[in-house]
Amino acid sequence: MTPLPLRARLLTALAGDPDGTPAWVRALAEGDDSGYFAEGGAVWTVHAGTATFVAGIRALLIQALHPGAMAGVHDFSRYREDPIGRLTGTVRWIICVTYGSTEQAHAETARVGRLHQRVAGTYSTDTGPRTYSASDAALVEWVHVAFTEAFLGAHQLWGGSIPGGADAYVREWAQAGRLMHVSDPPETEADLRARMDAYLERGDLRHDDRVAEVVRFLRNVPFTGSMRLAYRVLFAAAVASLPRAYRKLLGLRRTPLPVITATRIVLAISSRALGSGPRAHDFARDRIQRLQNASQGGVGG
Repeated sequence: MTPLPLRARLLTALAGDPDGTPAWVRALAEGDDSGYFAEGGAVWTVHAGTATFVAGIRALLIQALHPGAMAGVHDFSRYREDPIGRLTGTVRWIICVTYGSTEQAHAETARVGRLHQRVAGTYSTDTGPRTYSASDAALVEWVHVAFTEAFLGAHQLWGGSIPGGADAYVREWAQAGRLMHVSDPPETEADLRARMDAYLERGDLRHDDRVAEVVRFLRNVPFTGSMRLAYRVLFAAAVASLPRAYRKLLGLRRTPLPVITATRIVLAISSRALGSGPRAHDFARDRIQRLQNASQGGVGG
């Protein structure tokens, strides 16, 4: 069998489709409004970049440190049996909320919410068992702030400038937090960092056997060939980019190899491969252009 081109392999991992155009991506061209986030704005810019490849790994590493989040992953996630499917499901939510109409963003958030309804149980602590639920306010906030920190931090290292700066990204992406019922998401970079620090200072985060299992899996996700080599670079980059306190909790060390620079090369190659055909935001631009054309036609009529 002839190996798939790099673009097809990347899109299969990200979208579950070698063309990158499953039904939910094509649906980005539909809808009656421009969505929650402005074309070319902070969220569009950060989420369109290949630095998100590192950000996704970084977010999973950080999120795993919360025992409630880790319990849900351990008890309910199929990441071991179907890692690509798990990745695709997360990417789908990010893309639909970022680039879709408000109707599509709400529909996709509702789909994720239905999956989360069954995610509940207990986990052990030093003071006895505690209950958890994917709808717990504190847990939902943790997932949001860890995601925001990871995507912002990776973009600051590998993605270039952000329209409006880091505060604009945090402020805009707060809308995604509200969609997921985060009552008071951070809206500045300083507030985001303070929220993250508070979890550390309260001792809410910890390393245990479940965290170690996830770290082992993330270190050795079952890619093959050149994808495996590239992923090893991206994992090392995610570790290197973490604030020291999180690396220490995770039991990870930075490699002495120049992975920050190597990652620039991997991401540049990936960007060129993905840019050789349509991407998700192109469908969103089609929707926005259609709406603009209709508006101009109405004014001129």
